[in-house]
Amino acid sequence: MTAWFEGRLAGFDLETTGVNVETDRIVTACAVQCGGGHPTQSATWMADPGIEIPEEASKVHGITTEQARAEGRPAAEVVEQLVAALAECVLAGQPVVAMNASFDLTILDREARRHGVQPLADIVGGDLRVVDPRVLDKAVDKFRRGGRKLEDLCRTYDVRLDGAHSADADAIAACRVAWRIASKDPRIGGASLDDLHQWQIAWARQQAESLADYFRRTPGKESWADGVRTEWPLIPHQSGGGAA
Repeated sequence: MTAWFEGRLAGFDLETTGVNVETDRIVTACAVQCGGGHPTQSATWMADPGIEIPEEASKVHGITTEQARAEGRPAAEVVEQLVAALAECVLAGQPVVAMNASFDLTILDREARRHGVQPLADIVGGDLRVVDPRVLDKAVDKFRRGGRKLEDLCRTYDVRLDGAHSADADAIAACRVAWRIASKDPRIGGASLDDLHQWQIAWARQQAESLADYFRRTPGKESWADGVRTEWPLIPHQSGGGAA
């Protein structure tokens, strides 16, 4: 039986207007299919998010409000096409590979609800299987010092990153990092996708609880603990809140 990481992987990444999953919007997105002995296929989108893109966000991904308005497609159209592309991958049995998956998948969920698009979770139900390099890395190398951002993981696992903070480069790099971790760690590489998904739910919760505990013990950061969410790979939607 072929190991999961030797099959087709569906990479997914967003660049956004900010880091609040309830109120921020998609600016650029990528869904990429790679591996499994077939050529890489990728689709990318730029959206007009319908709100101003803060300067801090533009400095990260390079897209300004003016550029998004001039070159971006309507946000509802982008969200609908992105959800459809990911749903097709999931229903074909491919895992969605996303760095810090709970951020990207939750943003996409809220954008879908905002624009009247059927959310991915509602389409695919229990078929969704996610691989999060950030969660895996913390699980297999818990005490390594240094950063855990995608650029850091690419250095750690000797993965090429062809332009950080562009959605297509980040999506492909996340797949490469996941492949490296799985090929190095027999437990990760030899697991079924069902088991790996369940393990990551538990690992992500433990990692978040540890982070919140660290904040509570760190002078000046105590209040940050309240903002740490433990849900993975999707923060549940609270009806009546947040997606306006």
